[in-house]
Amino acid sequence: MTEDGGSLVNRAIQAVRDHIRDHGMKVGDTLPGEGSFAADLGVSRAVMREAFGALAALSLIDVGNGRRARVGAIDGSVMGASLDHAVSTEQVSVADVWDVRRTLELRIAALAAQRRTEEQAANILAIAQAMADGQDDMAQITRHDIALHTAIAEAASNLLFAQIMRSFAPLMETAVPRAWETRQTDTQRQDILACHMDLAEAIARRDSVGAAAAIDRHFDTSIGQMLGS
Repeated sequence: MTEDGGSLVNRAIQAVRDHIRDHGMKVGDTLPGEGSFAADLGVSRAVMREAFGALAALSLIDVGNGRRARVGAIDGSVMGASLDHAVSTEQVSVADVWDVRRTLELRIAALAAQRRTEEQAANILAIAQAMADGQDDMAQITRHDIALHTAIAEAASNLLFAQIMRSFAPLMETAVPRAWETRQTDTQRQDILACHMDLAEAIARRDSVGAAAAIDRHFDTSIGQMLGS
């Protein structure tokens, strides 16, 4: 696409976003077709096709074969791809990410303790127990660790917290095994598992202070040593 074509695509992208906002559209609502936008904007279908593709890549719209595009839902995996790129290109460090994550999770844990439903509390406890039961399987531990922090964020009843935690998942897939490797004795590894269980139990008993304290201990004992702090 030429420079002029690129500006047309950018204008088309903004027009779709403006349409969604100006018409008060919600997730799942159907958008006008590429042809309709092309006619209104005086651009080609090729321009609109590229604009729709760019919006779909960002999960701002949902496109599928044989049906009209729909308004997309917020997707933490898009933020995750950007965050992973930032770390891999050394724009931010892993330590920067965990510093932000620690700050967020202190608030998330406290809110989860206040707002969790009985079903969510039971699920959080079950994941923490499954993590402890699978301590000899690194892939299983990693999967349960990510699931536990995601479930806690969902229990905080703030969609943005849940999606931000989802954005950390790609980095956690690397960081959790690295953190585990720094804990070489059974006692040290049991301490990591105990941190997660203490966190789950504090949330289950609606203990906001205890939940925040468990998060602090978790970062001190696992992530802190991995980063050499």
